Amino acid sequence: MYDVDKLREYFPSTTVYKDPSVMSMFKAAKIESFLRDWILKRKTGVDGVIEDKDALSEYVASIIPQRSEKERLQDEARTEGETRFFLAKINISFNSNANYYSFEIPSLGFSHSQTIIEDYVWNRIKSELIGEAGGWGLVKLGYMPPEGNKKNGRFTLLDFKNFCPYKVSLDDFREARSHFETEEWMNILLGAIDYNPDGFMRKGWIDRDVWRAKHTMLTRLLPFIQPRVNLIELAPQQTGKSYMFGKISKYGWLLTGGQVSRTMLFLDRRSGARAKGLVTCNDFIAVDEIKSISFSNDQEMAGILKGYMEDGYATVGGTRVDGEAGIIFLGNIAYENMDSDKDMIGEINPIFRDSALLQRIHGFIPGHYVPSLSPNMYINDWALNSEYFTEIMHLLRSTSETMKYRGMVEELVDVSSATGNTSGREKEAVFRLCTAYLKLFFPHANSDLIHTLKFKQEFDRYCLTPAKTMQETVLKQMRFVNPGMFPDGNLGFSTYTVRWDA
Repeated sequence: MYDVDKLREYFPSTTVYKDPSVMSMFKAAKIESFLRDWILKRKTGVDGVIEDKDALSEYVASIIPQRSEKERLQDEARTEGETRFFLAKINISFNSNANYYSFEIPSLGFSHSQTIIEDYVWNRIKSELIGEAGGWGLVKLGYMPPEGNKKNGRFTLLDFKNFCPYKVSLDDFREARSHFETEEWMNILLGAIDYNPDGFMRKGWIDRDVWRAKHTMLTRLLPFIQPRVNLIELAPQQTGKSYMFGKISKYGWLLTGGQVSRTMLFLDRRSGARAKGLVTCNDFIAVDEIKSISFSNDQEMAGILKGYMEDGYATVGGTRVDGEAGIIFLGNIAYENMDSDKDMIGEINPIFRDSALLQRIHGFIPGHYVPSLSPNMYINDWALNSEYFTEIMHLLRSTSETMKYRGMVEELVDVSSATGNTSGREKEAVFRLCTAYLKLFFPHANSDLIHTLKFKQEFDRYCLTPAKTMQETVLKQMRFVNPGMFPDGNLGFSTYTVRWDA
């Protein structure tokens, strides 16, 4: 565990008490962690305790309406002129033919065809919405009746307030991080995503096993903090994959079951507004249950995915669609087959029996190192606010931040040409993963710190060695798909080393 008093000293306004019984209430209501922590910040006392759980339940019911309440909200907007504020995620779109913005609230069933944002409102709130194609916040709706005899009544967006209740400063975050040892920081990160760092121990495990389990759990955060990181994780059930990618951050999207189409991910050409897909307005797209999920057209999707995962854009019907979202594939396979020296791809979707597609994946998350979740793995103490932490990770994805940390990785890592086996694509994968790890574990890194011996030793352990292993597993799986790719068996990963003498 970490020193709670020290955590609260350096993060005085961005910690929250995570009580398992209270957290279970939110989980039962299917409320994401970032919404939960926003509510807890307002409803707990200075000791972090919820005194009246019934009152909390009533507040949650009032602030987060269910889909069944759509008709009540519609009537409220129409008869009273406006609704109360409520929490929701809205997506915006500009209709160039009609020259207005519209919005949708998928959780409540409001679609673009039913809505409009009037210019006087848009000019007031656009700074909260633009750049994200929408977002989570406090929403107030109104109603615009039909004009004349036309049947064009629409629901209007009267107000939108981002619910971030504190200042999010990367400089403050970096300064606070500098006061913690790396092992302690790893435990703080686990608390930020609701896990108890003391709950990872299992019978017969040694310190190395516990460290590896914790590190692997946090590896799932790499797409949260680094643009266009493509990963795959094949792991046992009940290890928290879906929770991590579906509940922690408002900036990601989890696809579970059903069919995945070009329209959904990239561009709906049938829409009058030519609505862009999920990759354009999310930090990552996680495709869950890839053994059972289907693609509308396997060959088409494989081609589009290969282009997007390589270059960050896809061309659909002559329209270029750019995105910064990483693509993550999640699935369950038998534990005995979770071995990089075995064919793990054979059990999952046939679309992955394509070495060119596998080449676009930067790393395999070794999910079999994470133990099955048990009650003692959930935090029961003060921890970083999940919503605050995901805001920090989102800010660290910016171009300027990415360039800065990538520059440090370029200084730290030496790529020997002795074997001649490493390719530009493999190097990019290792360096991109290292950059993400550097942001996660060492956000306070600078040109002075990275040249110290202690830092280089920790960078090797926390960043470079795991990155090499993750990409090496991808190449081993490619060899099962295409045995002729590496006939000599040498994948060349001894060529990536820390520059100890620099």
